[in-house]
Formats: sequence, C-alpha cells, structure tokens
Amino acid sequence: MKRPVRILLRVAVVLVTLILIALISGLDGVDHRPYFRAPYYTETTARLLASTKTNTLARSELQAGFGRALLTPTLNASQVDAAHGKFRALPLAGFGNRRGRPATGVHDDLYVKAVALRVGNRLGVMVGADALIIPRAVADAAARELEREPGLRREQIYLSATHTHCSLGGWGEGKISESFAGKFEPGVRIWFADRIVAAVREAMADLKPAEFGHGSFVAPEFVKNRLVGELGKVDPEFSYVVLKQNGGRVAVLGSFSAHATVLSAAMMEFSADYPGCWQRAVEEKTGGIAVFLAGGVGSHSPVAGEKGLKGIERMGQALASAFMEKLPHTPLTNVIAFNLLGVEVSLPELNARVTDGLRLRPWVAAKLLPVAERSFMQGFRLEDSIWISTPCDFSGELALGIKDMLRVRGFHGVVTSFNGDYIGYVIPARYYHLSGYEPRDMSFYGPNVPDYFDELIRTLALNLADK
Repeated sequence: MKRPVRILLRVAVVLVTLILIALISGLDGVDHRPYFRAPYYTETTARLLASTKTNTLARSELQAGFGRALLTPTLNASQVDAAHGKFRALPLAGFGNRRGRPATGVHDDLYVKAVALRVGNRLGVMVGADALIIPRAVADAAARELEREPGLRREQIYLSATHTHCSLGGWGEGKISESFAGKFEPGVRIWFADRIVAAVREAMADLKPAEFGHGSFVAPEFVKNRLVGELGKVDPEFSYVVLKQNGGRVAVLGSFSAHATVLSAAMMEFSADYPGCWQRAVEEKTGGIAVFLAGGVGSHSPVAGEKGLKGIERMGQALASAFMEKLPHTPLTNVIAFNLLGVEVSLPELNARVTDGLRLRPWVAAKLLPVAERSFMQGFRLEDSIWISTPCDFSGELALGIKDMLRVRGFHGVVTSFNGDYIGYVIPARYYHLSGYEPRDMSFYGPNVPDYFDELIRTLALNLADK
C-alpha cells in the first residue's frame, strides 16, 4: 500500500506544481505605470500633433443631406442571403443572460441613419445606428467601401449607435463577444456594413443648401448613476442639432447619456428601446428624419418611470416633447464654421483582471479579447458645437468635465460612444478598485485609460475650438 500512496503523492505534487507554474506564467500585476511615460501615449500625441498642424477650419454656406437604410433583418429565411439581410435566425445583442437565444420577431424596425454636411471644401457624415455598438469589423468594412465611393476618409465618418440591447447580434467572434452578442454569424457583418454604406450614400446624394441650429435641455428625471448612486454625478443634458434644407425637409441629431436598457433581457423582439421611440416621435412631429447617438452612457441608467414597452414609450415621448418645445426657439443660420479631426489611438496592454491587483498576462487576455493595438477617436465642430466620438462606453461623469471646459470657452460639447470600435468601459479612475461589471469586468485596458482618454479628448476638442 505504501508504494501506491507514494505514487499518488508524487502525482499530486506534480499537478500542484504545474498549476502553480500555469498561474505564475498566466498572471501578472495590474499595470499602474504613468500613461504619459508610455510609448502608446507618445505615439498617439505625435499623430494628433501632426494632424492638427494641417487641419483647417471652413466657414461658408452649409449644405446638408439625409439618408436612412433599414437595418431590421428578415428572419426565418429558407437560406441565408446576407446581402439582402435574410437569415434563418439571429440572436439579440446586449444581455449575456439571454445565452444567445434567437430573436422571436420585430417589435419596431431598426435603422441606420446618416446626415451629410458640406461647408466649403470640408465634408463629413454623422451616422447613428439602432444597434448595441458598431463593431470594428463592420466599421472597417463600411469605411473601405465609402473610401472607394464617394471617396470619404475614416475621419470624415462620425459613427455612433443608440446602444439598444434589443438589436441584431451575431457580429462578434470569440468568447467575450459571443457571450453578449450571440453565436457568430459572418453574414451579419456584411448586412450591417451595407446598411451604413447605403445610408451614407443616400445622404451624400441628397446634399442641398441648408440651415443649422443646435441646443440642449436637461432631463435629470430620466437618468441615474447606476455605479455609485448619489455618491456620483450624472450628465442630465440632452443635446441636439437641427438641420433644415431649403426645401423644408428637417433632420435632427439627438444625444443623451442614459443607457438604452429600459427593455430587459426578457424582451426577445427587435427594438430600438427608448431612442427608437424618441426618433419616431420627432419624425412624426417634424416630418423629417431623427438620428440618436448614445452619449456618455458609462455608469448611466435610464429612469423611465415604467418597465418594458410602456417605459420606452413614456421616456421616448417625454424627451421628444421636451425637444419640440425647444425647437421653435432654436435659431438657424445657413453660414457656419465646420471642421473635423480624427486620430488613431494607440492602446496600452490589456489589463483584464481576475482580482483587484492581478490581471491575466496580455498574451492570455488577447485570446479572450481579440482586440487591435489601435483604436480611433474623432471630433466634429459645427459652429460653436463640438461633438467628440469615442470607442467605448464613455463615462457621463467624465463627459461633464469636458463639457465644462468647452462651455467656459463659449462652446457646447457633446461626447458620444460606440464610434466603430469597442474597448470596454472608460469610467473615472477613482472607481477602478470597485468590484462589479463596469470597473472590474469591462475596464479592459487598466487604470490609466480614463486619464489618457480625457487628455486626448480635451486636446482634440481644444484644437477644433481654437481654429
């Protein structure tokens, strides 16, 4: 009996040793080194400086064009035809506890909408999609096609999503993406990119002399800080842009910080959540096109007053009514200053944590999070309104500071999320040591990204303001 026991003990020691070796080789401490001494910071700031040196402001008469494309896929097709949006089944993206179950139908249609702007020799397009995010692969495919025709560069294409958690999934590869977007279906990327291209091209073909105006109102009753409650702040501002073609057709861009999660995981039909209700209400009242771009939604939950479908109608209709009250008092002008600026953003190593102080080594994390080493950030200046796009769930609390900085300089600032890439949540660094979904699970790139992004956004915004 002694020999088998000795053998078992030796096997146990070997197994424990192997486990310890695996843990040691697979884990590392969280990287707290100052971002401003890191190569990724030096590379990005050099690219941004080079771009600002050649960046010019246009001031002239405005032309604007509007476009839309239906994003709602056709379900229960006999065979997959991605080019025409036909699928046998598709999951909904947004909630992991749906476990990839397929959508059962359509409650309200999903769209991609675009507004094209031309001022002098400057041309840009702002795009909003009724989707959870705009995935990198989709944005890249659309950008390649739009570079081919009509010749747009990436920095000219301003992307965002409503962040509805009831839109089409299936667009992401890998364990993490598939956990909240469902099983990968390659055709979804083709369909999604095609819809962006179709909306943008329609808007470009629709360019006509137009007038511009912008404004905002506060709606604190519809948003709360879901991370720390009253210990934190919220951004209660609903910002909007109005564009009116000489022929009378109107487009409205709107942005708000509350997550589009009035509908829960129990909802299994396609829906644009409260942003869809807002868009439909504004379109009905103006006869035009309404585009919603998610604001700094990080840590910000909706307060709809009711649950489910009643809640999205209540919140969407109330925000639309508040906008319509402001619309007659929004001054319009046909001559505006217009500028745009984009920069590739080098990223730090992945800091996917298993405890507060321990992370997976970047090479291990990369197998779970197949992300690129660079992302993208951009800004559009429309007269005295500056819109900044970010590749994440950007914190509404961080957005407040950026807005205050611009406000004292005479500009209205708007920060939007989901610009054609996704690097997780970017929330204030003081929350980094909290446990939970946003600070622990979804802060993919470590404790320095909030300060790093805050500095980049401020630099980019100030360059647009100072031209």
